[in-house]
Amino acid sequence: MTYSDVKLNRIKLNHISAPLNDIDAAIIREMELFSEVIKPGMSIAVTVGSRGISNIDTITKGVLDCLKAYGAKPFIIPAMGSHGGATAEGQRAIIAEYGITEETMGVSIRSSLDVVKLGTLPELKEFSIFMDKYAYEADGVFIINRVKSHTDYHGQNESGIAKMLCIGLGKHKQALATHSLLSNGLREYVPKVAHAVIDTGHIVGALGIVEDGYDETSIIQVAASNDIVKTDAKLLIRAKELLPRLPFESLDVLLVDQMGKNISGTGMDTNIIGRVGINNEPDGVPSITVICVFDITPECHGNAFGIGLSDLIPQRLYDKVDWEATYENILTSRFLRRGAIPVIRPDDCSVVDAALMSSGKSDPDDLRLVRIQDTLHIGEILVTDALLDDAISCGKGEVIEKDIHFTFDGDGNMV
Repeated sequence: MTYSDVKLNRIKLNHISAPLNDIDAAIIREMELFSEVIKPGMSIAVTVGSRGISNIDTITKGVLDCLKAYGAKPFIIPAMGSHGGATAEGQRAIIAEYGITEETMGVSIRSSLDVVKLGTLPELKEFSIFMDKYAYEADGVFIINRVKSHTDYHGQNESGIAKMLCIGLGKHKQALATHSLLSNGLREYVPKVAHAVIDTGHIVGALGIVEDGYDETSIIQVAASNDIVKTDAKLLIRAKELLPRLPFESLDVLLVDQMGKNISGTGMDTNIIGRVGINNEPDGVPSITVICVFDITPECHGNAFGIGLSDLIPQRLYDKVDWEATYENILTSRFLRRGAIPVIRPDDCSVVDAALMSSGKSDPDDLRLVRIQDTLHIGEILVTDALLDDAISCGKGEVIEKDIHFTFDGDGNMV
């Protein structure tokens, strides 16, 4: 069986759609909680992370405008652990690609990896707690982050406000210290570090974002400092309810057009592909025999963290990888399997044929294959005939187009 034997169908997946109608109005309404807390002249550090959050420029600008209206003097700090090559310039460049610059936001951006040690955890004296130096020197810190399932572990607080208080605000040093505890440590200690940071009195409040099944802003909710961790946990429950998934228990082949840090912290969301790539952490669903990735996004600047979750890649992807940046992120995380180099084939056509050969199937009619743009955008996907019944019978799929064939350009790349 080769790619020419395979027919695909374009289907629309019916995820939960619950977009927020007026983001600006929601921010103004929520931020009223801080109208009496913020005093004129206060300098407020506002965090911006490295994830590709929908409308993050609009949300950040809305928060800044509210703080200004209350008389504060806000500024932005990039808050993203070891991302951006663990450099101040790299982290400033990442948020610039999200439309967050000094010109668009109307405030200064203070990017640095310098931190201040806040103390240690009572039960883990060798574990230091850090805070960005600019944030520490400000009169207050305001946290902005999306709340969603983590790609490394599952617990009461995962990828959200608590994590931003820990790894984001603590920069590279906190990322190194926290990831040294591995996934079980992250699960247990991220909330504890968050509480410890809040207890210093530096945190004014936070704004949590939840996105619906189509990557649209669905919920915006603020929390006063003493309610942050509890609010983060409540928002996570809703985020998991809205999380889109592939409606299949098992696949022979998954083709992913692109991966990247702006798509997911692991390049591909482990909650979508089922593979975790961490020792002692079980894989989820779907169970996939072969995963192929064909490109990395420009926004990740060559950081191919998570490339080891795939089995096959083309030469063009490999040539775009900045291995220094990738390994900085891999070594910081301690999850080495995610940095393993997959089998490399000369072009996309060769990747697809190698995947089919390795799928364990010889009859195209039995092949369970899916092609997606990336793990953040699975509203429309391509599937083989063997998967149509699964998608349609559960009410999750609607056929848009049938009998699509693989096509490649003159360089052997998929189109």
